[in-house]
Amino acid sequence: MRKLKSKLTEKLIPMFRRRLSDVDALPQLALLGLLSGLVTGCVILVFRFAIEWPLQQFLPGEGSESFEELGLLTRGLLPFLGALGLGLLMHRLATADRKVGVVHVMERLNYHQGYITLRSAVVQFIVGVATVVTGQSAGREGPAVHLGASFSSLMGQWMRLPNNSIRTLVACGCAAAISASFNTPIAGVIFAMEVVMMEYTIAGFTPIILSSVSAAVVSQAIYGAAPAFSVPPLTMNSLWEIPWILAIAVIIGVAAAAMIHIVRLAGRFHNQPVLLRLTVAGLIMVPFAIFIPEVMGIGYDTVQATISNELPFWLLLGAATAKLLVTAATIGLGMPSGIIGPTIFIGATLGGAMGAIGNSVAPGTASSVGFYAMLGMGAMMGAVLQAPLAALMALLELTRNPNIILPGMLIITSASLITSEVFRQKSVFLTILKSQGMSYQNSPIIQALRRVSVGAIMDRSILRTERRLSLAQARDVLKSEPKWLIVEGSNGPTALLPSVDLARHLDALEEEQREQRKEERKNAEKEGEDEEPQVDLMDIPANRRDIAPVQYQATLEEALNEFDHSQAEALYVQRHVAPMIQRIYGIVLKSDIESYYQYRKS
Repeated sequence: MRKLKSKLTEKLIPMFRRRLSDVDALPQLALLGLLSGLVTGCVILVFRFAIEWPLQQFLPGEGSESFEELGLLTRGLLPFLGALGLGLLMHRLATADRKVGVVHVMERLNYHQGYITLRSAVVQFIVGVATVVTGQSAGREGPAVHLGASFSSLMGQWMRLPNNSIRTLVACGCAAAISASFNTPIAGVIFAMEVVMMEYTIAGFTPIILSSVSAAVVSQAIYGAAPAFSVPPLTMNSLWEIPWILAIAVIIGVAAAAMIHIVRLAGRFHNQPVLLRLTVAGLIMVPFAIFIPEVMGIGYDTVQATISNELPFWLLLGAATAKLLVTAATIGLGMPSGIIGPTIFIGATLGGAMGAIGNSVAPGTASSVGFYAMLGMGAMMGAVLQAPLAALMALLELTRNPNIILPGMLIITSASLITSEVFRQKSVFLTILKSQGMSYQNSPIIQALRRVSVGAIMDRSILRTERRLSLAQARDVLKSEPKWLIVEGSNGPTALLPSVDLARHLDALEEEQREQRKEERKNAEKEGEDEEPQVDLMDIPANRRDIAPVQYQATLEEALNEFDHSQAEALYVQRHVAPMIQRIYGIVLKSDIESYYQYRKS
């Protein structure tokens, strides 16, 4: 029975991987998406517990966000000492291990096909908890996205899946993390595709949706089905409010542009020692923590109070301004904290402040402060992340009120346009990537090539053979009728040639031997027998091609890059099957990639 199970496993797993090489492997991708969501949901539960439990033990009052009730000295020292501790920790880490958050996930997708290390996930877990617990202006959603992407990527690496499938798993982890954090499965799906992957595909939607749903189920099993905020029934009282909503969109668009600009300015110091940068970030945080303690931590208690219209106008305006300045400056300096939570805080308090003005000017016409706080939340998120659809879905799921769709669409798209078109600002994540000297390639051609693995198009009709063969060995090589012959050298494969060229040479050689025998009969009797002639595959007339290796997991984009880097005429697809042992599975030509892309495009 064990042998039967072993044989089934040996056959099914390679078949599963081979099917995933193609872009149309929906059943397999759906299963992976489901697993990714379950794993990510559990990871996010542990992450939330690691943040909430120490805060509940340490902070006075109820809940895990009452930093306002701390004494002045404690409020000042906590974020500074926390930033100093984080600086010392990051200083001891290698530069590559300091990178965390959504930006790091995008970098790994763009430059490393979604491969994320366990060390990176552990670092993110520690610093993600530390930034919130020590009262930095931070959010938990960015670290959650990194953790979801990391564990999904690690699952794909453990299963030795093709790189295109690992990329899909990373997107599944991102969606599941947002879904589990906010209890917003639709927003999680759109966030993963609009912000992280920057593409929408039918094949991508199915696994990402299943991942988001399964993570939401895991989260709801512990925290319940209630949304992140308790939102009263909201509605727009009159169409006369539309001009005021557009005015708020302009204000929030300007605020988002200012925030991104400050992040970029602070990011210019990324070459300075990390200990110095984080110490300065801690010092910046001190006066804000002392005088406007609402900016400390995630701040969702302040968001909830704003929605419930419990805060005065000047506190709302001051908290929004302070949160914007301190968050942008500290994140630009390298504080390893999330930006999504602070974005929601800024939008809610700024929108609430504008709603308070509207209620004081037209008390009988203007909608509630909570209504404008929710609109501001969606507008700020959409403008800073340049993800209007994700922001709209989050707004809809958080309010569970279809009446907010029309004003929500108006304010989110208007604010996003102000930020991107008037002030020429890109997404905050792309801005941080650029400040680090990197970019994010999302052209349609590159995205199409990333979705397919070399295993989907490689020619498997190959045979590895030595360079020098006897006639009998050469004939044996052709018996299996391979299309290509891979010539082995002292340091591995050295050339590729069509088998028909060897067959043509053998035919010519046999004709030559027949002519020689006729000549020999006319001459004197031979003394002994002549040695059988040798066939040198590197010497016979043939259309030989220079070859280079590419890993079985590689995408078509990686294969094209290898063609450019090695100047090879063909790539042989290999995989490590044991230490120091490589197995070759097939051959890929540049024309194969071009033909596949043209076929898919048509």
